[in-house]
Amino acid sequence: MKIQKGAFVTDKRPVFLNLRKIKLPLPGLVSFLHRVSGVILFFAIPLCLFVLQQSLVSPSGFAAADEFLSNPLIVFMVFVLLLALSHHLLAGIRFLLMDLETGLTKAISIQSSRAVLIGAVVLALLLTIGLYQ
Repeated sequence: MKIQKGAFVTDKRPVFLNLRKIKLPLPGLVSFLHRVSGVILFFAIPLCLFVLQQSLVSPSGFAAADEFLSNPLIVFMVFVLLLALSHHLLAGIRFLLMDLETGLTKAISIQSSRAVLIGAVVLALLLTIGLYQ
């Protein structure tokens, strides 16, 4: 019920802002992860450019970059970056299709969200295996 007071309208409905108890639907989770993956990719750009620059300076720089990238912790970080990249790519394609008014029903939206999540993991695994073979 809305109550009008002067020029302002106040809403008497309760507001629930406990983020640990809010359960997002799957399409909402994909949207949230799309934003998170974009932030991860943005902050990873300087590190990726630094490693690229080091590898192009000299043969010893290339060897140092190769040694750095073969560290198991860095391999995991590369996997996470590739996961963020693949999720951002697939979710972006999904959102572009939604802008074209394709897949707007609830059932198709949930199916495409599942496809994005599964496809991102599979694509990241394939890319990581391909890079480190």
